[in-house]
Amino acid sequence: MYSKEDLKHRIDVAMGRKPADLVLKNARVVCTFSEEILETQVVIARGKIVALGCVLEAKETIDLKGAYLAPSFIDAHIHIESSMLGPEGFAQAVVPHGTGTVISDPHEIVNVLGMDGWKYMNEAAQGLPMDILYTIPSCVPATLMETSGSVFSCDDIDKAQKMYPHSPALSEMMNYPGVCFCQEDVLQKIANAHESGLVCDGHAPMLQGQMLQAYLNAGISTDHECVHLQEAEEKIRMGMFLLIREGSAARNLKNLVSIIQDNNVHRICMASDDRHPEDLMEKGHLDYTLRLLLFNGISFARAIRLMTLNPALMYNLKGKGAIAPGYYADMVVLDSKKDPVVRAVYYRGEKVAENGMLCQSIASKPKLEVSSVKLPKNLAKVLSSFPKNGKVHTIGVMPGELVTEHKIRYASEVQDGNLSYLAVIERHGKSGNIGLGFVDGLGMQSGAIASSVAHDSHNLIVAGKTIEDMEKAAQTIAQMGGGFAVIHNQEVIASVSLPLGGLMSYHSIEKILYELKEMEKATAHLGMTIPAPFMVLSFLALPVIPHLKLTDKGLVDVDAFSLIPLMA
Repeated sequence: MYSKEDLKHRIDVAMGRKPADLVLKNARVVCTFSEEILETQVVIARGKIVALGCVLEAKETIDLKGAYLAPSFIDAHIHIESSMLGPEGFAQAVVPHGTGTVISDPHEIVNVLGMDGWKYMNEAAQGLPMDILYTIPSCVPATLMETSGSVFSCDDIDKAQKMYPHSPALSEMMNYPGVCFCQEDVLQKIANAHESGLVCDGHAPMLQGQMLQAYLNAGISTDHECVHLQEAEEKIRMGMFLLIREGSAARNLKNLVSIIQDNNVHRICMASDDRHPEDLMEKGHLDYTLRLLLFNGISFARAIRLMTLNPALMYNLKGKGAIAPGYYADMVVLDSKKDPVVRAVYYRGEKVAENGMLCQSIASKPKLEVSSVKLPKNLAKVLSSFPKNGKVHTIGVMPGELVTEHKIRYASEVQDGNLSYLAVIERHGKSGNIGLGFVDGLGMQSGAIASSVAHDSHNLIVAGKTIEDMEKAAQTIAQMGGGFAVIHNQEVIASVSLPLGGLMSYHSIEKILYELKEMEKATAHLGMTIPAPFMVLSFLALPVIPHLKLTDKGLVDVDAFSLIPLMA
């Protein structure tokens, strides 16, 4: 795009010496630099915008008839794996909604498959009608309280960047205690990233005051974990870019929208973090976020800026985020500015989606042939060792919360109460560990459910009322190569296969969503009534969110950050 011949060609087009490839006339162009709407036409040649307003000869002219034309949307932080779709399926799902670029942290798949996962995600992102730019995972594993499928060291991070040098950033630095207390390998990762010219993304929930300022001395630029206004204000004042998160598991826009003002709008972007298939299918992607911003009083042009120019500047994405000469012709056509619906999407000057559909199918990529679910040989023996009597430390599910309660209950309540057995089974073939626990609040009356999605190390997590059903659930997941399963009386009554690292499917969003809905219906046969039971299950193994969690190494008292015995 920057060869001398390309430069000469586009200059010749702008000067009227050669015809353009495409002119979009009668457009209302959103100028993200000045937050204005310009009634003009846009001239495109070789995938870039060469002029606005000039009447030039073109091979093709399209009359937009007064529709709004904006840069295509940029998601400042997302984990594609949360969509349960591979890069091709993800692009198929989001491009018709106006998404042109995502900054994606692939730490979920890298936790499972290491460098193989990193290579696959980057290769599968090639040739798509959008840009997926992967940041390099900084915290694999997230903690030492669980067994991950890989460890991404300083050397691995350096190799990952050399392999794919277009990476814009070091992924979210979740280990803020490691930063503030100068953990050597943590600081080395950050120092290397700065030396390589990478942005350093942050992850600092509730971090304020002295600890925040120490954290920022490491040169960390962003945070997407803000929930409260006061925290967000402090982080902007201390020089951070605020990524306002509006995802599936966490929705923070409503609480934080009032922070968007004239004096700080240049420091704010929009991010999804996690976007589940149901939300992508039924609400959309950043087009939904745009409508939410408008509903909460943000002007149309400013809302567009928050998800185009601002993230482009934050991540040094040259040629993105604006409709102006020299910028990529990555654009979205919107029918109105009050309740905008995406009518068409352009990528490098080519129309790639129209009226909610891709213009061309995406070529399938080679599948990743890696077995990611390896069950320990002593599984049945360990599961049979659950205590049947006595007081036990118990995880209490809180509806709608990732935080859990730390309860003391009786093991006998599995048979005559609401308790269920819980096991986390190391599935990467590393340690063979199996952690045992009890959980209250799933509402399960019979059977078992299992998932190979279990944040952040994604071991196999199983909850059940009988040992036999739990073992069957684990075996079902292993046979599929990952996914979800619902078991009743040792029969599989529903399942979803996620063979890509046990996290993602090769199928379309329509197929995966149908299977997910059928699976959740099946949980009702077990007596479960809690919303999103598999999402709840997947976070019971995350030992960085209070108060009590279970990993393959055992029960974790998150407040004390220590392992505790099962018996109370």
